[in-house]
Amino acid sequence: MIKKILTLITAFVAFSLTFAVVIIIYSVLQGPPIYDIEENTVIYDQNGEIISIERGIENRFWLELDEISPHVIDAFIAAEDQHFYDHFGFDFKRIGGAIYHNILSMNKGQGASTITQQYARNIFLTHTKSWERKINEALIALRLEIFQSKNEILEGYINTIYFGHGQYGIEAASQYYFDKESSELELEEAALLAGIPKGPSVYSPIQSETNALDRQSWILKRMHETGKITKSQYNDAVASDVNVITTASVDDRSSGQYFTDYVLNQASELLDIDRDQLEGEGYHIYTTMQPEAQKELESTVLETIPEGELQIGAITIDHHSGKIVALQGGKDFDKSPYNRVIQSKRMTGSTFKPFLYYAALVYGYTPSTTLESRPTSFTLDNGKEYTPANFNNHYAEHPITLAQAVALSDNIYAVKTNMFVQPENLIEAARTFGIESDLPAVPSLALGPASISPYEMARAYSILGNEGWSVEPYALEKIVDRNGNVIYQHSPEPPERLLEENYAFVLTHLLTGMFDTRLNGYMQVTGATVANQLSRPYAGKSGSTPSDSWMIGYSPEYTTAVWTGFDDNTEIKRTQDQRVAKNVWATYMEKLHADLPIEPFRVPTGVQGVKVDPITGLLEGPACEDRTKIMYYLKGTEPTKTCSEPSSS
Repeated sequence: MIKKILTLITAFVAFSLTFAVVIIIYSVLQGPPIYDIEENTVIYDQNGEIISIERGIENRFWLELDEISPHVIDAFIAAEDQHFYDHFGFDFKRIGGAIYHNILSMNKGQGASTITQQYARNIFLTHTKSWERKINEALIALRLEIFQSKNEILEGYINTIYFGHGQYGIEAASQYYFDKESSELELEEAALLAGIPKGPSVYSPIQSETNALDRQSWILKRMHETGKITKSQYNDAVASDVNVITTASVDDRSSGQYFTDYVLNQASELLDIDRDQLEGEGYHIYTTMQPEAQKELESTVLETIPEGELQIGAITIDHHSGKIVALQGGKDFDKSPYNRVIQSKRMTGSTFKPFLYYAALVYGYTPSTTLESRPTSFTLDNGKEYTPANFNNHYAEHPITLAQAVALSDNIYAVKTNMFVQPENLIEAARTFGIESDLPAVPSLALGPASISPYEMARAYSILGNEGWSVEPYALEKIVDRNGNVIYQHSPEPPERLLEENYAFVLTHLLTGMFDTRLNGYMQVTGATVANQLSRPYAGKSGSTPSDSWMIGYSPEYTTAVWTGFDDNTEIKRTQDQRVAKNVWATYMEKLHADLPIEPFRVPTGVQGVKVDPITGLLEGPACEDRTKIMYYLKGTEPTKTCSEPSSS
């Protein structure tokens, strides 16, 4: 009898050992478990500060173990698996006890899962209580123990467990419940959080403060019993009040939402993945956003734009580097995420004229070139008459200079110039400025009937700001994956000279005229309403159509384009609505430059500044000493006559 029992025991042991060897060999052959854990994608400004956290389905951050408070680690080990560092994935003493209790109660309610088993379940399996799931969980846990260190398993566990309210992992939970990083958690806070995963719907302090504090107290007791904390620490922690904040600050999307959305779309296209996948892959996306510039732009829009349906699109480019430092695609992203800077094309009005006048300078114009400003009809190739009009039908009724025509935005002067230059050459000039949109080769092209995006117009003007050198605006600096690998790095192309520097400067100086009241004539200069706000040199051009209002301009440092209008092309009738673009531009540009030294536009050696009467275009003389200003000409093209006789104007 004894022999038979010994034989059976020997057979059982042999079978068990064989079975164990087979399981181990199978686990080794299977290799480490392969998984892809969703993790938040984080977006940074140009200073490396977080501006947005993009979630996939789950809100999750991944931290290295040494980035997590030791209190958190000790609390989880004391609460969930005090022998974690001593077993190979399974606590057989606890398993035996659990089996005994389950047999007695005839159910599977009693658990004895180690941290390794819980990690396996969280990543690979459902939480259904079945023997099949338990077996799969054990096999995966064994593979984890074979191929990962204890610290790697613990790190994965703490970063993947669910804390309720959509928060996965300790960092997301810490920020959600306490508005702090997990490395900053106090002992009592760590113990409270460690109690939630056992049953988030039961132990969340938001759902039940009593349950949460009861479990916190139990965990603190376990930490003391297992030697993780002293009696004094235990007493202090139990007596401490825990203030749950449940802040939404980690998902604060109130600043730079249009900018962030634009960058995410670019990154999605660049990486050839959809937005949902991008937002859950744990990328770190570094942008060119200048936080103060973005905040000033948004606050200016909020303060300036009136109530109603009027919309806005605005963008600022550092034209020396190409960095887009601020972008506002509309009045309110939450109400309308449509990005009017990038996606919308609107008629440009007179903001198109600088392309014309650059061509005119190349074709021989100077700031003193005069043309008649009076009602004029033009006969087109098809025999039809084209009769443009000035704003409110105001005309000089005598010749005016190019300098004054630019400052007053005289339409008759512009169309006559386009007929001289020829529309096909105006299109070529616009292409030189990087305008890619469709352009009609017609006399009225000078007045901006073509539809172009604010982004494209800002890029074109930034070339003037960069003294004629090419500018390629960009917002995406680099992308780093969750493993720290740089998978995209912006690499700027060497700048190319697109505009002849002397002509570019003369045009820039002409564009400062819209703010110079010395150029007032039969109308005020177009920037008269904002000129007294400006404290430094700016060049720019406003423009309007019945349904569009523009202001685009630049300093030696930045180029900003502002468009306002209604999405349905409703006519802009109210005076306050018509002035919004200029008001936003002027107020914002002053804020943007507030801490910068005042710098003039650099004068190239190929131009000459002389004192000229901007009304007649003649050199300073007895008849115009009180209204002359420095104007710039290509050397050799300066006026030679003086205004010795009183002007008839």
